[in-house]
Amino acid sequence: MWRPAAWLPAGPPHTSMGVCVYSFGYRRPKSAYEFLEYGHELGAGGVQIGLDSLEPDYTQRIRRRAEQLDMYIEVIADLPSEDPSGFERKVRAAREAGALCLRAACLSGRRYETFSTLEEWKRFVTESKRKIARALPVLEKYRMPLGLENHKDWTADELVELLKEYSSEYLGACIDTGNNIALLDDPMDVVERLAPYAVTTHLKDMAAEEYAEGFLLAEVPLGQGMLDMKRICQTIARARPKAKFTLEMITRNPLKIPCLSERYWATFPDRRGECLARTLSLVRAHKPERPLPRPDAFDPAVRLRLEEDNVRQCLAYASEQLGFQPSAISRQLSAISFQQRVRALFGAP
Repeated sequence: MWRPAAWLPAGPPHTSMGVCVYSFGYRRPKSAYEFLEYGHELGAGGVQIGLDSLEPDYTQRIRRRAEQLDMYIEVIADLPSEDPSGFERKVRAAREAGALCLRAACLSGRRYETFSTLEEWKRFVTESKRKIARALPVLEKYRMPLGLENHKDWTADELVELLKEYSSEYLGACIDTGNNIALLDDPMDVVERLAPYAVTTHLKDMAAEEYAEGFLLAEVPLGQGMLDMKRICQTIARARPKAKFTLEMITRNPLKIPCLSERYWATFPDRRGECLARTLSLVRAHKPERPLPRPDAFDPAVRLRLEEDNVRQCLAYASEQLGFQPSAISRQLSAISFQQRVRALFGAP
């Protein structure tokens, strides 16, 4: 009996590391199912994606396909603003899709750009805690872990304090390995502080250079930046062996971190000069070997190719240098012969 090609395990993952949909700002997938297939084509071991439909038929279809491809699913979700019923529907759908966890962020922007005063920041903190309090009963009901990302909002100290305040096995961190450089945290200290709470990760490498008001910060392919990727991965894996490593390789122009401007410091009353000195020393000690990426200077077709190439480089580095090899099941899939694939499509003669 004929079956669509989507039923075929067309090729195994090249690495156990997954890829987050935020790695594709230029090539935006139309659906979670499409991104799952694309991640498999790239050789990723899993995907982190938002669900475009919460219907059981759709989520179960995603689950079946992920199982066939030996890939994991992580679901991106927003914390509940008021009525938690919508959040509960998303958590239930994520569970039906076979998601290992949720990823959420309290702030969609950047702290030093979003808030002009300390009072604004304090109101944000209060509202964030309310959202977390609404989310926790739902997470506990469905036994679904959620990783809060350090999304250029919380310093490492603040996020650890926040997680300790709730002390739930279903609330942890999505450790972004590069974001907190923008808040003048030491990147390795961030990893070491958050590793015991890791639910998932946004694995990335970073490069930086100074400019008049501070420094420029950009994601670069793994192994080409200033971060000790092996030490980072070993630290997280030791603390939380079950946490997945999910790539977030954003291809974009460098971000300006205006840490020498007065406004930058408005919401950091406890940051000391040593944080600034340490970060600028880090930037100066790791001058990029090549110019920071500026993909907006290229035409759309070139940007698309560059974006995919950056992700492919990262996945290859993860497999070859970080030890993120495919699972045993994935290796078994690679042994399926051409004849077996034909029989899977058309049935045995």
